[in-house]
Amino acid sequence: MYQTLTFYHSIVRWLVLASLLYAIYRAYKGYTSNAQFSKTDNSIRHWTATIAHIQLVIGITLYTQSPIIKYFWKNFNEAIHNIDTAFFGLLHIILMLIAIILITIGSALSKRKTTDKEKYKTMLVWFSISLIIIFIAIPWPFSPLANRPYFR
Repeated sequence: MYQTLTFYHSIVRWLVLASLLYAIYRAYKGYTSNAQFSKTDNSIRHWTATIAHIQLVIGITLYTQSPIIKYFWKNFNEAIHNIDTAFFGLLHIILMLIAIILITIGSALSKRKTTDKEKYKTMLVWFSISLIIIFIAIPWPFSPLANRPYFR
């Protein structure tokens, strides 16, 4: 089960990134051109948040099954000093939870704004901040914190 979860978590990461980048692009384009917030824009907003929530469920399930996390919590005093273990035990999950919360808030606020320009701006700001946090929290192959391959 752990290997399957790791695989899906790795694959869905790319869907989260692609949907966020596309949503940010649409929000920027709509905001700068004073475009009407269309049904397509609303669907992109909605599906970006939905994909992020799917990734969250996979991630939390993976967190409960991971041998790294089990080791981290059983040997906390020792494991906290190992940057790779501490990254997955605390930093990754905390930053990703914050990012998902920000995506959710941004999506909800954007949906409730009254003008199209406000909808685009809200989506642009909240989703961009989330994307930056996610970029920091992903264990890229080049990351000094913890690294994993692009695909598992």
